[in-house]
Amino acid sequence: MSSANPGHDAAASVHQPSSSPVARVSTSIIARNAYIAISRVPAGTRMVADLRADAWGHGALAVAAELLAAGVDGLLVDDAPAARVLSAAGVVGATTTDVPDLDTLTLYGLPGGAPDAAPAMRLSGTVLGVKALRAGEGVSYGYAFRAPADTRVALVTGGYAQGIVRELGGRARVTIGGMPHPVVGRVAMDVCVVDVGGSEVSRGDEVVFFGDPREGAPSLAEWTEATGLRADELITAVGLRATREYTA
Repeated sequence: MSSANPGHDAAASVHQPSSSPVARVSTSIIARNAYIAISRVPAGTRMVADLRADAWGHGALAVAAELLAAGVDGLLVDDAPAARVLSAAGVVGATTTDVPDLDTLTLYGLPGGAPDAAPAMRLSGTVLGVKALRAGEGVSYGYAFRAPADTRVALVTGGYAQGIVRELGGRARVTIGGMPHPVVGRVAMDVCVVDVGGSEVSRGDEVVFFGDPREGAPSLAEWTEATGLRADELITAVGLRATREYTA
């Protein structure tokens, strides 16, 4: 990880991370957000929800079931093949032409939606290892970050191949054990580096990239501010590339 071996960048040397970052989607939160979005639509409106791009990376099949149970009338999908996938799974109401009436930011709990909606997705990675970094030593591609003082850094699963975009290096933070730590250096393909200082951090610890700020997780809003990208662009990239799991 340090410039003591400038020809061999540790972030680039990890070709097979022990695990991939996991995007956990809560179906119960999707359901609650759906009721919030429905309550904001005038009575008598045909309620259509946006499930394009695999429900913005949240998984169209899982999301569709919750939305239909909440009373949504239609499900906007990308094209006829996507509609056939839902139909084959017994999901009705897929359309490729309707305009979504429900606020999609609220449905998925994204920045800019209803303030009482909660984020449906939580992205986490895993600490692969922790190493001391001396003042002046650098990490990741091109050693764009050099430690201003002696510290410790953790190599973490999750890189731009999983939607953790390169612009987050030096601009975003994660939490480990509930404590915030900055991402430093350039984000690599499958890993990134986090400055953990003197905190108790060990191999195998969970690293939260974003989630519900009311639970102490970083907000996706930090990503939009750091990158200039929209919340829908970021969440969709993560949901389509990371390992996706579902919780109640």
